[in-house]
Amino acid sequence: MTRKLITLIAAGGLTLGGLTYLQAQEPHGPKHEHGPGPNHHMENPFDHLTETLSLTAEQKAKVQPILDQMKPQLEAIHKEAMEKMKAIMESTGAQIRPLLTPEQQQKYDAMKKAHEDMRKAEQEMHDAQKK
Repeated sequence: MTRKLITLIAAGGLTLGGLTYLQAQEPHGPKHEHGPGPNHHMENPFDHLTETLSLTAEQKAKVQPILDQMKPQLEAIHKEAMEKMKAIMESTGAQIRPLLTPEQQQKYDAMKKAHEDMRKAEQEMHDAQKK
């Protein structure tokens, strides 16, 4: 029973962590052009401000550099957070793996590889969309 519980917790943690990690790989989170939710405008904050506030051309010219200055700061914070999250996930996996039976370790390793393959495919797709 204890091993099943540990396996279930490990699988759930990996799944949740993996989904969070994959979602965070998008520079501004999942894309919602006009979808529901409070962050649907994050894809392009300039357009959101322009539309919502009906900015004049003069205001747009002043707002754009401010947003441009914000972007690298947010990207740096995002990169740091992703690195920290990855380190935590790896540490957690390193603590859980020895608790598993050899058969469970094989399954765990396969899950981990599948997650990494999916992450790489997402990154390749994201890179291709930039071109």
